[in-house]
Amino acid sequence: MQRKNVLAYGYVGIALVVFLFPIFWVMFTSIKTPVQAFQIPPVWIFKPTLENYAIVFSRQPFVYYFFNSFIVTALSTALSIVSGTLAGYSLARFRIKGQKWVTFTVFFTKMFPPIVLVVPFFIMFRQVGGTDNLWTLTLAYTSFNLPFVIWLMWGFLKELPESLEEAASIDGTSRFGAMWRIMLPLAKPGVAVAAIFCCMNSWNEFLFALNLTGTHAKTLPVMAANFVTQEAILWGPVTAAGTMLMIPMFIFTLLIQKHLVQGLTMGAVK
Repeated sequence: MQRKNVLAYGYVGIALVVFLFPIFWVMFTSIKTPVQAFQIPPVWIFKPTLENYAIVFSRQPFVYYFFNSFIVTALSTALSIVSGTLAGYSLARFRIKGQKWVTFTVFFTKMFPPIVLVVPFFIMFRQVGGTDNLWTLTLAYTSFNLPFVIWLMWGFLKELPESLEEAASIDGTSRFGAMWRIMLPLAKPGVAVAAIFCCMNSWNEFLFALNLTGTHAKTLPVMAANFVTQEAILWGPVTAAGTMLMIPMFIFTLLIQKHLVQGLTMGAVK
């Protein structure tokens, strides 16, 4: 093995350790007893226990909050992908008056930090009686996922040649049909990246879920925060809830990663 290959594997190994160590630390802490979790130096060899997971399920309606998170994440992701793809296609293919300002405004909204938007969202939804329900979170998550999806799909679709759509129109395909059957398969990497971003952003979101929900629409991140009490932080249940929070997104990423690679190979023009 050449020296540069050894250095490359070494750099990759160091990067993996740096990025994966916090995840493994959370997982290891979730199967430790409270004494082992606070022991210094850390205990690396111990008998695993599921006591912390039992505490999570016994003290909180985990399944109910899981379905809340799943429904909100699925709906907000679907709305963001559909609306963002159509908007990105429109910006990439149509020439409208003031298009630069429209594009700049869409991108500029992404620059606002979420903490600035919490109070206006709360006031608006409270006036229409929309607090503490899943549709409130769905609309809120869609609002700050949409600019990223528009920007990403606009970039992907803009690079695709218009000659493909022109060839499809000669064969009698409508513009929407050409976009659905030709453009979207070629832009599949962008759709996959946007879906992963929207899912992770909605699944892990805490600030809006904390302020816009009460008891009925509470999500998993808010549920995990309940183990941070005034007396102490229950690190065992917190890490157990965090581990269960990571599993769905890990599975989703594994399932969708093939579309990232497949989409890159489907872009060849025959």
